[in-house]
Amino acid sequence: MDHNRKPRNFRKLENASQSSNGFNPFCGDSVDIYLEIEKELITDVSFQGSGCAISQASASMMTESIKGKTVAGAKEIFDAFHKMITRGPDGHFDSAGLDDLEVLSGVSEYPVRIKCATLSWHTLKAALEQR
Repeated sequence: MDHNRKPRNFRKLENASQSSNGFNPFCGDSVDIYLEIEKELITDVSFQGSGCAISQASASMMTESIKGKTVAGAKEIFDAFHKMITRGPDGHFDSAGLDDLEVLSGVSEYPVRIKCATLSWHTLKAALEQR
């Protein structure tokens, strides 16, 4: 809830080298992801958008988890997060590398909310694929 009330990195990154927009037509959540990448290193990341508490918290936590990582490292975190969220209520996942993101693991029990948690992540992936 803290990430929803006080989202980290919530701003437009003026010198973004890559960006992407994501929108969930089912609930109206939207997010813009901004990346500054230098020599395969994510030196800065930010987001703007509106949506439910899960969507905003996930985006905030995502920015904290990938800042300072390599592009390859961010993709690994994406994969681990995606597996955790989409595993289903009885599925197991490897929490290695997820750190604080593991707090969102309970979202997998609510299929309707999975898109809320993954919107910013899929938008991140689209921005990374612009390279």
